[in-house]
Amino acid sequence: MKQLNKISLWVTFLVLVILLASVFFFFTKSEKDRLATLSDHVTSNFEAGLAYEMSDLLTFSLALAEDGGLKNALSADDEAKGYEILTRITQRFRKYTHLKSLRIQVLTPDFFIFARSWDEGYEGMPIWWFRDDLRKLKTNKKPKVGMEVGRLLTFKATIPIYSGKKLLGYLEVIKFVDEFAEKLNKKGIDLFVLMDEKYLKQAELMQNFPFLHGYVIANHSFNPYLKKKIEMLDWKKLEGKSYIYEKKRLYILEPMYNGIGEKIGVYLLTLSREALDEYEKSNHRRSFFTQFSDEDMEEVVANWQHPYGSFKSGYDKDLIALLPKLKKEDKTALEAEAKEILREYSKEELIDIILQNKYNEKKIGVVK
Repeated sequence: MKQLNKISLWVTFLVLVILLASVFFFFTKSEKDRLATLSDHVTSNFEAGLAYEMSDLLTFSLALAEDGGLKNALSADDEAKGYEILTRITQRFRKYTHLKSLRIQVLTPDFFIFARSWDEGYEGMPIWWFRDDLRKLKTNKKPKVGMEVGRLLTFKATIPIYSGKKLLGYLEVIKFVDEFAEKLNKKGIDLFVLMDEKYLKQAELMQNFPFLHGYVIANHSFNPYLKKKIEMLDWKKLEGKSYIYEKKRLYILEPMYNGIGEKIGVYLLTLSREALDEYEKSNHRRSFFTQFSDEDMEEVVANWQHPYGSFKSGYDKDLIALLPKLKKEDKTALEAEAKEILREYSKEELIDIILQNKYNEKKIGVVK
């Protein structure tokens, strides 16, 4: 009888072990399937968001290439007029749209600088020697957009400018990658834009940028804490599998191509467990494409409806913004005027101004 009880106990024990092992196996498999599905969905949404950035930039560039004043300046070889037009356009778009890091330049048909919006003095400088992406334009002369390596790695749309059938030159609209990285960060995704180090030969302004697993980090707004964690990852395993989940964080690797389909690096996306859970709950419903376009449109509308933010007028806004930039001896008179102006604001309006200025203090590195 005792022997029978022992056998029963052993059988029961073995059955429990098998059951526990089965539960663990199916749970592990289920979790792996969940992570694979989430990884695919994040990747799909990321690609849609990236496509939106390209499409948005190309659409804007195509419209701008038809600007009559710009064509006239090119035809007359009036570089000063070209600079004036480009500067005015970028100021207007930075003020009223989501295109905050916008830069525009115009090239001659032989790829010499005609004018650029962000500085003067580079007129007549050749750029074909460090811009491999411009070579094909000599033959096909078609609009293109992509992540391109110049002196920096940036989004670039390059559009031919015509007067009838005559090629006047090329318009280039440029956006920094940090703006895209910040959009993803708002959705709980940290992005590292990683350029292959071989392109440093032409990307002269990136010589001192930090490295990560043999790549150059192109975006300034990366998380340095995460960089240290990523340095400890099994990079070969990540490259082979395209995603890994380690220490409650998902890492996804995506290839990065330029406008002609050449691989120039990789995008590394990473989400914490909390961000992944939140993403699973909310972001499955809509793609990044829809979210980005909706948010950009909302920002445009907000800028038109409230061009001065929390201030009552452009004068008030400009005066308050000017004060920190002045020398001590120049501030006295304007400080008195600023106090008089701010006395006319309610407590709630002043709080809004303080919060708005506090938010705007966040700085993002930009190489000029």
